[in-house]
Amino acid sequence: MANTYVRARDAEGRGDLRYPAAPEPLSVPVYDNHAHLEITDGVEPLSLEEQLDRAAEVGIAGVVQASGDIESSRWAVEAAASDPRVLAAVAIHPNDAPSYAAEGRLDEAIAVIDELAAHPRTRAIGETGLDYFRTDEAGRPAQHESFEAHIALAKKHGIAMQIHDRDAHDDVLETLTRVGAPEKTVFHCFSGDDAMARIAADAGYWLSFAGNITFKNAQNLRDALAVTPLDRILVETDAPFLTPVPLRGRPNAPYLVPLTVRFMAAELDVDVDELCAQIAANTLAVYGAFA
Repeated sequence: MANTYVRARDAEGRGDLRYPAAPEPLSVPVYDNHAHLEITDGVEPLSLEEQLDRAAEVGIAGVVQASGDIESSRWAVEAAASDPRVLAAVAIHPNDAPSYAAEGRLDEAIAVIDELAAHPRTRAIGETGLDYFRTDEAGRPAQHESFEAHIALAKKHGIAMQIHDRDAHDDVLETLTRVGAPEKTVFHCFSGDDAMARIAADAGYWLSFAGNITFKNAQNLRDALAVTPLDRILVETDAPFLTPVPLRGRPNAPYLVPLTVRFMAAELDVDVDELCAQIAANTLAVYGAFA
C-alpha cells in the first residue's frame, strides 16, 4: 500500500517516544475496533504492515481503521483493500465539520464519505458525533448537521457507526433518540459514567473501552465497564493516543491491546480468555468478518 496520507503526531512536551516492548500474547485473539494508523508516532514510526504484524504476534487479529476527514477516509479504504486484517471506518470528525462548513464544503465532504462508504471493506461510519470540548458554540450547528448526515449514511449503507462523544453526552443521546440510531452503534472510547453506560446498553449500543480506562483519574470508566453487559463491550487503542498504564505517554499501537484487555478482565473479575472470546464475537457482530 502506498502511504498516500501519513501525518505525524506532535511530540512536543512528551517523554519517552520509543515503542514499548510487546506484552504477553493473548491466548484468544481479539480485535482493535478503533485506531488511527495513518498517524505516525515515536522515534521510529511503524509502517501499516509493521503495525499489523506486531499486533498479530500478540493475538490481535484485526484493526478497524477510523477516519476524521476526506484524506484519512480515503487512506482507510486503501488500507482495508490492501490487507485483510484491516476494515475501514470513514467520516468527517466533529471537530473538522465546522471548518468544512466555513469553507462551504461540508455537503461535498459528506458526499465523498457516502461514496467511500459503499466500498465493501468499509464497515462503519466513523468517527462522527459531537465534541463540545474543542469546538465552541459557534461551531456546534455544523457538528449537529454533520452528525445527523453521518447517521443517515450508516443507515443507507447498512453499516455500523462509531461515535465520538466529548463533553456532549446528553446531546449525543438526544440526537440518537430523535433521529433514530443505526442498528449497530458504537460509542468509541466511551467517556461517560455508569448511568450513561446503562442508558447506552439498554438502547442496544456497544461501548468501546480504550487504554484510558487504566488511568488513575478514570474511575467513571471503570464504573461504566462494571455495569456494561459483556455482549456490549468492545476494546480499542485509539492509537497512537491513550496508551495504557504503565506506558502512558509512549506511542500506542494495536499490539498493546492485551494490556487493556487484561486490565478490563481484572476489573470485571472474569477470565481473560472468556472476555477475549466475547469481545471477538461482539466485534464480528458489529463489523462482520475481516477476511
